[in-house]
Amino acid sequence: MNQDPDKVPAKEQVPAARRRLPVSCTIIACDEADRIGRCIESVRDLVDDVVVVDSGSRDDTVAVAEAHGARVIFNAWPGYGPQKRFAEDAARHAWILSLDADEWLPREAREEIKALFAQGEPALAGFRFRIPTVYPGRARPRPFAGYHAHVRLYDRRRVRIPASLVHDAITFDPATMRLAKHPIHHESIRSLAHLVEKNIAYFHLQAVEMRRSKLTTLPRLLVEPVAVFAKYYFLRRHVTGGLFGLRYALTVAYIRSYRLAVLAGFFHARTEATRLGLEAGRGADAAQPPAQSRATE
Repeated sequence: MNQDPDKVPAKEQVPAARRRLPVSCTIIACDEADRIGRCIESVRDLVDDVVVVDSGSRDDTVAVAEAHGARVIFNAWPGYGPQKRFAEDAARHAWILSLDADEWLPREAREEIKALFAQGEPALAGFRFRIPTVYPGRARPRPFAGYHAHVRLYDRRRVRIPASLVHDAITFDPATMRLAKHPIHHESIRSLAHLVEKNIAYFHLQAVEMRRSKLTTLPRLLVEPVAVFAKYYFLRRHVTGGLFGLRYALTVAYIRSYRLAVLAGFFHARTEATRLGLEAGRGADAAQPPAQSRATE
């Protein structure tokens, strides 16, 4: 059987449970059976606690997560921020490693996190990580891939994820945070069709929380698609991704036009269904994006 090249052989004789860090890895998930195993495997021998908050998967997400050693808790989908805060509250440790089900730690990131706790709990409030997108079916990011940097390892006693429906980026004092050297990998989409599906659901969730005037939104439809394409193809460097990178940038330009229409009040019926689903406290399709991680990166 081939060995995962990212896995580090356990050379020490100390039991694995004693080598694990006093950290809880929190993962929110829905219908992620094909990807969540990779995520959990990348942290299972690193942290002492892995908690998955599932909002009603119809596939084998729960079974896969439990088979990989995670604690699984059900919570009906309340939005991104509230779901991640629920996961924080369920964690056994104050230090949180917050991952999405479509992300994983490469070996270098695991070794860096181990080093951060070598002398006990870090003095800082947390650490930001670069998160480049990995194209579907690939093991690593494309050359010179663009990335976002987010707080993913943090002390929940000092900082928390916001309660926003759509925003889960932690606000922090730069003096208390440090940027990690090694990235977290993120296979944010399964295909370009999945990219469209995922973002459309996300945009209707955004529209529940914020609504824009047609007078200010519709004129942007004339220029925003071109600007978004240029941003993703050149500034986010999808130009290095070959034909898939070109198609990716074109797809994002298209769906951002849809976003403007949604925020302007078009497709109101679906937005209203999203709002009613959230109020009912159920993880129905109307209220719950098909993949509970960030949309376009």
